[in-house]
Amino acid sequence: MAPPYASPYALSFLLLLLSVPAVFLLAPRLLLPRTLPAIPDADETEDLALFRRAVLLSAAPTPPTTATSGSLFGRRAHQAQPPKVAFLFLTNSDLVFAPLWEKFFAGHHGLLNLYVHADPSAVLSIPPTPSFRGRIIRGNKATARASATLISAARRLLATALLDDPANQFFALLSQSCVPLHPFPTLYRALVTDNNAGTGRHRHRHRSFIEILDSESTLPARYVARGDDAMLPEVPFDRFRVGSQFFVLARRHAVMVVRDRRLWNKFKAPCLVKAKDSCYPEEHYFPTLLDMQDPDGCTKYTLTRVNWTDAVDGHPHTYQPEEVSGELIRELRKSNGTYSHMFARKFAPQTLGPLMEIADSVILRD
Repeated sequence: MAPPYASPYALSFLLLLLSVPAVFLLAPRLLLPRTLPAIPDADETEDLALFRRAVLLSAAPTPPTTATSGSLFGRRAHQAQPPKVAFLFLTNSDLVFAPLWEKFFAGHHGLLNLYVHADPSAVLSIPPTPSFRGRIIRGNKATARASATLISAARRLLATALLDDPANQFFALLSQSCVPLHPFPTLYRALVTDNNAGTGRHRHRHRSFIEILDSESTLPARYVARGDDAMLPEVPFDRFRVGSQFFVLARRHAVMVVRDRRLWNKFKAPCLVKAKDSCYPEEHYFPTLLDMQDPDGCTKYTLTRVNWTDAVDGHPHTYQPEEVSGELIRELRKSNGTYSHMFARKFAPQTLGPLMEIADSVILRD
Protein backbone atom coordinates (compact mmCIF):
# COMPACT_ATOMS: atom_id res chain seq x y z
CA MET A 1 0.00 0.00 0.00
CA ALA A 2 1.30 3.44 -0.89
CA PRO A 3 2.44 5.53 2.10
CA PRO A 4 -0.02 8.14 3.23
CA TYR A 5 0.75 11.70 2.23
CA ALA A 6 -0.88 15.08 2.53
CA SER A 7 -2.23 16.80 -0.54
CA PRO A 8 -0.19 19.91 -1.47
CA TYR A 9 -3.52 21.76 -1.71
CA ALA A 10 -4.36 20.78 1.85
CA LEU A 11 -0.97 21.98 3.10
CA SER A 12 -1.34 25.27 1.29
CA PHE A 13 -4.79 25.77 2.77
CA LEU A 14 -3.48 24.98 6.25
CA LEU A 15 -0.61 27.46 5.89
CA LEU A 16 -3.04 30.10 4.66
CA LEU A 17 -5.25 29.61 7.69
CA LEU A 18 -2.26 29.92 10.01
CA SER A 19 -0.95 33.06 8.29
CA VAL A 20 -4.16 35.07 8.53
CA PRO A 21 -3.84 35.81 12.27
CA ALA A 22 -0.16 36.67 11.77
CA VAL A 23 -1.04 39.20 9.11
CA PHE A 24 -3.51 40.96 11.40
CA LEU A 25 -0.95 40.98 14.24
CA LEU A 26 2.06 42.17 12.25
CA ALA A 27 0.52 44.46 9.62
CA PRO A 28 0.17 47.52 11.90
CA ARG A 29 3.86 47.23 12.73
CA LEU A 30 5.09 46.60 9.21
CA LEU A 31 2.93 49.11 7.32
CA LEU A 32 3.52 52.83 7.73
CA PRO A 33 0.48 54.81 8.87
CA ARG A 34 -1.30 56.78 6.16
CA THR A 35 -0.33 60.45 6.04
CA LEU A 36 -1.58 63.53 4.28
CA PRO A 37 0.40 64.75 1.22
CA ALA A 38 3.91 66.02 1.91
CA ILE A 39 5.50 69.18 0.50
CA PRO A 40 7.17 68.34 -2.86
CA ASP A 41 10.98 68.16 -2.76
CA ALA A 42 11.23 70.59 -5.68
CA ASP A 43 9.34 73.24 -3.71
CA GLU A 44 11.66 72.72 -0.74
CA THR A 45 14.79 73.09 -2.87
CA GLU A 46 13.59 76.33 -4.43
CA ASP A 47 12.60 77.74 -1.06
CA LEU A 48 15.95 76.90 0.54
CA ALA A 49 17.80 78.86 -2.15
CA LEU A 50 15.57 81.89 -1.49
CA PHE A 51 15.96 81.61 2.28
CA ARG A 52 19.76 81.35 2.10
CA ARG A 53 19.92 84.54 0.04
CA ALA A 54 17.67 86.35 2.48
CA VAL A 55 19.74 85.31 5.51
CA LEU A 56 23.09 86.12 3.87
CA LEU A 57 22.00 89.54 2.65
CA SER A 58 20.40 90.35 6.02
CA ALA A 59 23.65 89.49 7.81
CA ALA A 60 25.94 91.40 5.44
CA PRO A 61 26.29 95.17 5.98
CA THR A 62 25.24 97.17 2.92
CA PRO A 63 27.23 100.31 2.06
CA PRO A 64 25.03 103.45 2.12
CA THR A 65 25.35 104.10 -1.63
CA THR A 66 25.25 100.51 -2.87
CA ALA A 67 22.16 99.25 -4.67
CA THR A 68 20.32 96.49 -2.89
CA SER A 69 21.37 93.33 -4.71
CA GLY A 70 18.93 90.47 -5.02
CA SER A 71 15.92 92.79 -4.82
CA LEU A 72 12.85 91.22 -6.32
CA PHE A 73 11.34 94.55 -7.34
CA GLY A 74 14.52 96.48 -8.23
CA ARG A 75 14.61 98.68 -5.16
CA ARG A 76 16.33 102.06 -5.04
CA ALA A 77 19.89 102.33 -3.73
CA HIS A 78 20.15 101.57 -0.04
CA GLN A 79 20.39 104.68 2.09
CA ALA A 80 19.36 105.83 5.52
CA GLN A 81 15.58 105.43 5.69
CA PRO A 82 12.99 105.31 8.45
CA PRO A 83 11.78 101.85 9.47
CA LYS A 84 9.15 100.41 7.13
CA VAL A 85 6.28 98.00 7.63
CA ALA A 86 6.10 95.12 5.16
CA PHE A 87 2.49 94.05 4.64
CA LEU A 88 2.42 90.38 3.66
CA PHE A 89 -0.86 89.25 2.13
CA LEU A 90 -1.46 85.50 2.00
CA THR A 91 -4.40 84.81 -0.30
CA ASN A 92 -6.16 82.17 -2.37
CA SER A 93 -8.86 84.50 -3.72
CA ASP A 94 -9.29 88.07 -4.94
CA LEU A 95 -8.11 90.91 -2.74
CA VAL A 96 -11.60 92.32 -2.42
CA PHE A 97 -10.65 94.82 0.26
CA ALA A 98 -7.92 96.47 -1.84
CA PRO A 99 -9.89 99.78 -2.02
CA LEU A 100 -10.08 99.93 1.78
CA TRP A 101 -6.39 99.12 2.14
CA GLU A 102 -5.63 101.79 -0.46
CA LYS A 103 -7.24 104.36 1.79
CA PHE A 104 -5.25 102.96 4.73
CA PHE A 105 -1.94 103.23 2.82
CA ALA A 106 -2.61 106.64 1.25
CA GLY A 107 0.06 109.22 2.06
CA HIS A 108 2.31 106.71 3.83
CA HIS A 109 3.98 104.75 1.01
CA GLY A 110 7.41 105.91 2.15
CA LEU A 111 6.88 103.90 5.33
CA LEU A 112 5.56 100.64 3.92
CA ASN A 113 5.87 97.93 1.27
CA LEU A 114 3.38 95.33 0.01
CA TYR A 115 3.92 91.69 -0.93
CA VAL A 116 1.28 89.18 -2.03
CA HIS A 117 1.54 85.39 -2.06
CA ALA A 118 -1.27 84.09 -4.27
CA ASP A 119 -2.07 80.41 -4.58
CA PRO A 120 -1.39 79.62 -8.27
CA SER A 121 -4.54 77.49 -8.45
CA ALA A 122 -6.70 80.53 -7.69
CA VAL A 123 -7.91 82.79 -10.48
CA LEU A 124 -7.22 86.33 -9.29
CA SER A 125 -8.16 89.56 -10.98
CA ILE A 126 -5.64 92.38 -10.59
CA PRO A 127 -6.92 94.82 -7.94
CA PRO A 128 -7.86 98.15 -9.51
CA THR A 129 -5.77 100.01 -6.93
CA PRO A 130 -2.14 101.03 -7.53
CA SER A 131 -0.63 99.73 -4.29
CA PHE A 132 -1.28 96.08 -5.17
CA ARG A 133 -0.21 96.15 -8.83
CA GLY A 134 2.90 94.09 -9.48
CA ARG A 135 3.17 92.99 -5.87
CA ILE A 136 2.57 89.25 -6.33
CA ILE A 137 5.88 87.60 -5.43
CA ARG A 138 7.69 85.02 -7.53
CA GLY A 139 7.77 81.36 -6.63
CA ASN A 140 4.18 81.11 -5.39
CA LYS A 141 3.21 77.56 -4.44
CA ALA A 142 -0.08 75.83 -3.73
CA THR A 143 -1.41 76.15 -0.18
CA ALA A 144 -3.85 73.93 1.66
CA ARG A 145 -5.29 73.47 5.10
CA ALA A 146 -3.95 70.64 7.27
CA SER A 147 -0.48 70.96 5.77
CA ALA A 148 2.71 72.95 6.27
CA THR A 149 2.20 74.77 2.95
CA LEU A 150 0.81 77.82 4.74
CA ILE A 151 4.02 78.01 6.76
CA SER A 152 6.06 77.76 3.56
CA ALA A 153 4.05 80.59 1.99
CA ALA A 154 4.56 82.85 5.00
CA ARG A 155 8.30 82.11 5.02
CA ARG A 156 8.45 82.91 1.30
CA LEU A 157 6.81 86.27 1.94
CA LEU A 158 9.20 87.02 4.81
CA ALA A 159 12.27 86.09 2.76
CA THR A 160 11.13 88.19 -0.21
CA ALA A 161 10.51 91.22 1.97
CA LEU A 162 13.90 90.80 3.69
CA LEU A 163 15.63 90.73 0.31
CA ASP A 164 13.61 93.51 -1.25
CA ASP A 165 14.22 96.40 1.13
CA PRO A 166 16.66 96.62 4.07
CA ALA A 167 14.38 99.27 5.58
CA ASN A 168 11.65 96.67 6.18
CA GLN A 169 11.77 96.34 9.96
CA PHE A 170 8.28 95.01 10.70
CA PHE A 171 6.48 92.21 8.87
CA ALA A 172 2.68 92.01 9.17
CA LEU A 173 1.10 88.77 7.90
CA LEU A 174 -2.50 89.23 6.75
CA SER A 175 -5.12 87.34 4.75
CA GLN A 176 -7.51 88.50 2.04
CA SER A 177 -10.29 88.64 4.66
CA CYS A 178 -8.42 91.03 6.99
CA VAL A 179 -9.32 94.70 7.34
CA PRO A 180 -7.63 97.57 9.21
CA LEU A 181 -9.18 98.89 12.42
CA HIS A 182 -7.04 102.01 12.91
CA PRO A 183 -5.31 104.52 10.61
CA PHE A 184 -1.76 103.67 9.54
CA PRO A 185 -0.05 106.23 11.84
CA THR A 186 -1.57 104.49 14.88
CA LEU A 187 -0.12 101.15 13.85
CA TYR A 188 3.24 102.65 12.94
CA ARG A 189 3.54 104.53 16.21
CA ALA A 190 2.78 101.38 18.20
CA LEU A 191 5.42 99.36 16.35
CA VAL A 192 8.30 101.85 16.42
CA THR A 193 7.80 102.98 20.03
CA ASP A 194 7.43 99.48 21.51
CA ASN A 195 11.08 98.86 22.37
CA ASN A 196 11.06 98.31 26.13
CA ALA A 197 11.46 94.52 26.08
CA GLY A 198 14.46 92.76 27.59
CA THR A 199 17.28 93.99 29.77
CA GLY A 200 20.85 95.17 29.29
CA ARG A 201 21.99 95.25 25.68
CA HIS A 202 18.63 93.82 24.56
CA ARG A 203 16.53 96.48 26.28
CA HIS A 204 15.74 98.61 23.23
CA ARG A 205 14.99 95.86 20.71
CA HIS A 206 11.62 95.94 18.99
CA ARG A 207 9.28 93.14 19.97
CA SER A 208 7.21 90.87 17.77
CA PHE A 209 3.44 90.89 18.16
CA ILE A 210 2.65 87.19 18.04
CA GLU A 211 0.23 85.16 20.10
CA ILE A 212 1.93 82.42 22.17
CA LEU A 213 -0.24 80.11 24.29
CA ASP A 214 0.82 77.04 26.29
CA SER A 215 -2.28 75.73 28.03
CA GLU A 216 -4.92 75.26 25.32
CA SER A 217 -6.98 72.07 25.62
CA THR A 218 -6.26 71.12 21.99
CA LEU A 219 -2.47 70.97 22.45
CA PRO A 220 -2.14 67.22 23.29
CA ALA A 221 -4.07 66.06 20.21
CA ARG A 222 -2.26 68.50 17.94
CA TYR A 223 1.14 67.52 19.30
CA VAL A 224 0.70 63.88 18.23
CA ALA A 225 -0.94 64.69 14.87
CA ARG A 226 2.18 63.35 13.09
CA GLY A 227 2.68 60.42 15.46
CA ASP A 228 3.25 59.97 19.18
CA ASP A 229 6.99 60.75 19.14
CA ALA A 230 7.27 62.53 15.79
CA MET A 231 8.21 65.91 17.29
CA LEU A 232 10.99 64.55 19.52
CA PRO A 233 13.66 65.36 20.46
CA GLU A 234 13.60 68.87 18.97
CA VAL A 235 10.14 69.79 20.30
CA PRO A 236 9.20 68.21 23.63
CA PHE A 237 5.55 68.62 24.55
CA ASP A 238 6.26 71.19 27.28
CA ARG A 239 7.79 73.50 24.63
CA PHE A 240 4.96 73.08 22.11
CA ARG A 241 2.99 76.31 21.65
CA VAL A 242 -0.06 77.55 19.73
CA GLY A 243 -1.22 80.95 18.54
CA SER A 244 -2.84 82.91 15.74
CA GLN A 245 -1.15 82.48 12.37
CA PHE A 246 -1.37 86.25 11.80
CA PHE A 247 1.40 88.28 13.40
CA VAL A 248 3.73 91.27 13.14
CA LEU A 249 7.37 90.19 13.40
CA ALA A 250 10.40 92.34 14.10
CA ARG A 251 13.14 92.01 11.48
CA ARG A 252 15.46 89.85 13.61
CA HIS A 253 12.62 87.37 14.10
CA ALA A 254 11.83 87.32 10.38
CA VAL A 255 15.48 86.38 9.78
CA MET A 256 15.21 83.76 12.53
CA VAL A 257 12.22 82.16 10.80
CA VAL A 258 13.75 81.91 7.33
CA ARG A 259 17.07 80.69 8.79
CA ASP A 260 15.49 77.87 10.76
CA ARG A 261 15.94 74.29 9.58
CA ARG A 262 15.84 72.34 12.82
CA LEU A 263 12.21 72.90 13.82
CA TRP A 264 11.04 73.18 10.23
CA ASN A 265 12.13 69.59 9.59
CA LYS A 266 9.64 68.54 12.27
CA PHE A 267 6.73 70.79 11.39
CA LYS A 268 6.91 70.14 7.64
CA ALA A 269 6.26 66.42 8.20
CA PRO A 270 2.73 65.54 7.04
CA CYS A 271 0.08 64.77 9.62
CA LEU A 272 -1.57 61.37 9.89
CA VAL A 273 -4.78 61.03 7.91
CA LYS A 274 -6.62 60.01 11.06
CA ALA A 275 -5.42 63.21 12.77
CA LYS A 276 -6.45 65.61 10.00
CA ASP A 277 -8.87 67.46 12.26
CA SER A 278 -6.00 68.22 14.65
CA CYS A 279 -3.55 69.35 11.96
CA TYR A 280 -2.93 73.12 12.09
CA PRO A 281 0.86 73.46 11.73
CA GLU A 282 0.69 77.16 10.83
CA GLU A 283 -0.73 77.86 14.30
CA HIS A 284 2.17 76.09 16.02
CA TYR A 285 5.40 76.55 14.10
CA PHE A 286 5.89 80.31 14.56
CA PRO A 287 4.92 80.57 18.25
CA THR A 288 6.93 77.45 19.14
CA LEU A 289 10.05 78.63 17.31
CA LEU A 290 10.01 82.18 18.71
CA ASP A 291 9.13 81.06 22.24
CA MET A 292 12.11 78.68 22.15
CA GLN A 293 14.58 81.20 20.76
CA ASP A 294 13.50 84.61 22.08
CA PRO A 295 10.52 84.48 24.47
CA ASP A 296 11.28 87.90 25.99
CA GLY A 297 11.29 89.46 22.53
CA CYS A 298 7.61 88.63 21.92
CA THR A 299 4.48 90.28 23.30
CA LYS A 300 2.69 86.88 23.27
CA TYR A 301 -0.47 88.52 21.93
CA THR A 302 -1.52 89.34 18.39
CA LEU A 303 -2.69 92.62 16.86
CA THR A 304 -5.29 90.81 14.73
CA ARG A 305 -8.75 90.29 16.24
CA VAL A 306 -10.57 87.05 15.38
CA ASN A 307 -14.00 85.98 16.59
CA TRP A 308 -14.09 82.26 17.44
CA THR A 309 -17.42 82.28 19.28
CA ASP A 310 -19.26 80.43 16.51
CA ALA A 311 -16.44 78.77 14.57
CA VAL A 312 -17.43 76.31 11.85
CA ASP A 313 -15.07 73.59 10.61
CA GLY A 314 -12.02 75.42 11.92
CA HIS A 315 -13.08 78.76 10.42
CA PRO A 316 -13.85 81.78 12.65
CA HIS A 317 -16.99 83.87 12.50
CA THR A 318 -17.36 85.68 9.17
CA TYR A 319 -18.84 89.15 9.47
CA GLN A 320 -21.68 89.95 7.07
CA PRO A 321 -22.80 93.36 5.70
CA GLU A 322 -25.60 93.78 8.23
CA GLU A 323 -23.10 93.46 11.09
CA VAL A 324 -20.77 96.24 9.92
CA SER A 325 -21.04 99.44 11.96
CA GLY A 326 -18.95 101.94 13.85
CA GLU A 327 -19.84 100.10 17.04
CA LEU A 328 -18.43 96.84 15.63
CA ILE A 329 -15.12 98.48 14.69
CA ARG A 330 -14.77 100.06 18.12
CA GLU A 331 -15.56 96.72 19.76
CA LEU A 332 -13.04 94.86 17.63
CA ARG A 333 -10.32 97.34 18.58
CA LYS A 334 -10.54 96.36 22.26
CA SER A 335 -7.68 94.20 23.50
CA ASN A 336 -6.30 92.78 26.74
CA GLY A 337 -2.79 93.67 25.55
CA THR A 338 -0.88 96.93 25.84
CA TYR A 339 -2.09 98.03 22.41
CA SER A 340 -5.50 97.75 20.83
CA HIS A 341 -6.12 95.43 17.88
CA MET A 342 -4.97 96.94 14.59
CA PHE A 343 -6.59 94.42 12.19
CA ALA A 344 -9.57 92.07 12.22
CA ARG A 345 -10.88 89.10 10.30
CA LYS A 346 -12.87 87.39 8.95
CA PHE A 347 -14.98 89.71 6.76
CA ALA A 348 -17.15 88.51 3.87
CA PRO A 349 -16.44 90.13 0.46
CA GLN A 350 -19.90 91.71 0.52
CA THR A 351 -18.87 93.89 3.50
CA LEU A 352 -16.62 96.09 1.35
CA GLY A 353 -19.41 98.59 0.64
CA PRO A 354 -20.45 99.10 4.29
CA LEU A 355 -16.80 99.26 5.38
CA MET A 356 -15.98 101.93 2.79
CA GLU A 357 -18.94 103.96 4.03
CA ILE A 358 -17.41 104.20 7.53
CA ALA A 359 -13.75 104.20 6.48
CA ASP A 360 -13.15 107.95 6.78
CA SER A 361 -15.41 108.58 9.74
CA VAL A 362 -14.51 105.53 11.90
CA ILE A 363 -11.82 103.11 10.66
CA LEU A 364 -9.26 105.74 9.67
CA ARG A 365 -10.02 108.05 12.57
CA ASP A 366 -9.04 107.38 16.20
